[in-house]
Amino acid sequence: MPSVRFIVSGRVQAVFYRASTREQAMGLGLAGHAKNRPDGSVEVVACGSADALDALERWLRQGPPAARVETVSREELPEQNLRGFHIG
Repeated sequence: MPSVRFIVSGRVQAVFYRASTREQAMGLGLAGHAKNRPDGSVEVVACGSADALDALERWLRQGPPAARVETVSREELPEQNLRGFHIG
């Protein structure tokens, strides 16, 4: 399945960003993970349909209400077959 890594920066830690991302991703039928990075950003790796990945990217640019997203970078990854969506 198509796979993508997103790096989201801004006020995205301690605002339920990862948990909200998990809910969105699962609702879109995506698998992968969301985890905090030491620099204050959040890494999201997701695999699934191209349309669902695009929808997740649109949501990541907004995030939950308390988040203040500054940038979202997208990197296409080799196809993966992940199961579930985990918070790290």
